[in-house]
Formats: sequence, C-alpha cells, structure tokens
Amino acid sequence: MSEQTTTDLRETVRQRYAAAAVKVTEGGTACCGPEPVEVDDNFGSTLYAADERDALPAEAVAASLGCGNPTTVAELRKGERVLDLGSGGGIDVLLSARRVGPTGKAYGLDMTEEMLALALANAAKAGATNVEFLKGAIEAVPLPANTIDVVISNCVINLSTDKPAVFAETFRVLKPGGRIGVSDVVADDALTTDQRAERGDYVGCIAGALSFAEYRAGLETAGFTDIEINPTHQVADGMHSAIVRAVKPSAAVVGPGVTESADACCGVHACCTPTETSADPALRVTEAKNASGCGCQG
Repeated sequence: MSEQTTTDLRETVRQRYAAAAVKVTEGGTACCGPEPVEVDDNFGSTLYAADERDALPAEAVAASLGCGNPTTVAELRKGERVLDLGSGGGIDVLLSARRVGPTGKAYGLDMTEEMLALALANAAKAGATNVEFLKGAIEAVPLPANTIDVVISNCVINLSTDKPAVFAETFRVLKPGGRIGVSDVVADDALTTDQRAERGDYVGCIAGALSFAEYRAGLETAGFTDIEINPTHQVADGMHSAIVRAVKPSAAVVGPGVTESADACCGVHACCTPTETSADPALRVTEAKNASGCGCQG
C-alpha cells in the first residue's frame, strides 16, 4: 500500500468518525436526545445488554459503531488497567471503568478530536473518575511499555492501514501475562483482498479486514500465544464479527537480550538508583513506574 493511499484511507476513516461524533453531539441538544448513528443490526449499541446501555449517557450509546462487546470478551477484573484502542464516544471505556472499579483504570485512545471531545463529555456525565482519554494512533500508543493488563478494541483494528504495528504496539504496552479481548471483523480464508472489497468499503469495516489465518499470523509474529479467533455473527458474505483473544507470555522478550518476567515492575528492574534502567529506553525510569502505579523493586 502506497504512502499516499495510507494517508488517504486514514483521513477518510477520520472524517467518517468525526461526522458520527458531530451528529451525536448535535442530536444531544434536541428535545428527544441524540439519534443513534445509522448502522445495520450487525453493528452498534444493540450488541450490548439493555442494562449496560441504560447505565450510560445516551450520547455514549448513540455513538457506538462496534461489532461486539469487548468488555465482556475480556472478562475484566477489579483493579485492572485497561486500554481501548479506537475508543470513539467512550462506551467501552465507561463500561470497562465500571468493571475494574475505583482501584483500576480505563484508558481510551482515539485519533479523532470530535470523538475525544464526545468521550470526555460522556465520562463527565457518567461521573467516571477512573478513566483517561488519549489522542493518538493505535499504531503508536502513547503509553509506556508493560503497563496495561488488558487491551480491548471494538471493530477498529480492521480500519488500520498498518496492522502489524497495531499488534506490536499492543504487545509492547501489555504487562507480561497481560491479554487482549477484541471484537473485530474477520474474513474467511478463501476470500481474496479484492473479494473482501467487493463486500463493503474500508470505512465500513469490511474491505480492510484480515482473514482468520492472517489475523492469527499477525498476532503470532508480534509474540502472542493462546490465540483464539471465534466468529459470532456474519456481517457480509464470508465476513464475520469475531471474538479475538490472546496472551502476552509471562516471560516475554521485550528487547535485545532482555526478558521480562510477570513479577517485574512495569519493565523496571532493581530499585530507584541513578543507574537503574528501563526495559523501554525511551522512557525515564520514574515515568515508567509512575505510569503503572508501582514502586521500587528489589
């Protein structure tokens, strides 16, 4: 894929989701509240349980464009740190925040300013204090290595023009032993790239989807194990919404000659001395420790 094509596709995706955010925001000022973004029955808020939808701001529900419910896929636990790739209006971040409780934290990452503004407004309406929304690309996550327990995503990875980078970044930010629980569109292995494009456009989450074999290979290349890819419902001929689970090994290689164990603290070894080094040399030791809320380790 050429650099120009990549740039054009990313901008097309950004414009589509910016428009969706604006529609929800402007609809929220009407007497009857926001109208849901128009999607078919294979996508959107109907894939969440009624009690989950009722507990959230109407704008968060209206902005839902996903193909599943990754917060249940990931089986979130109290105290965990969760990252949602492509968080949109914040529905999965807010649900995650409720599941991990006040001792946990839910991050949302999105490249679209309009969606981020909507998500922040929804978090304020929900009274969520254990959430943080970050602007950035899912191919370059602005978080330290080895600081996240669970990465979730809802029909967003298929929109990336550099999926190997997404898998590599997901692996990097997860703690050893961390896991992913993703809902995404996946194609039958028999379908060619052209055949996928015939079934739907890129921004509609169809043309850019990986096949089952390609998805598994991408995760394996990044270092993931215990990979499961299970289809849930068909979204087009030969195209499926699928649940994707995988694990970062508890003893994962995080750099040349460096192996990180599950009981190491946020990629940092030894105690707080001037000679201490981080598994990610781009980060100061104190930054890495503060980001994951952990202290010195002897």
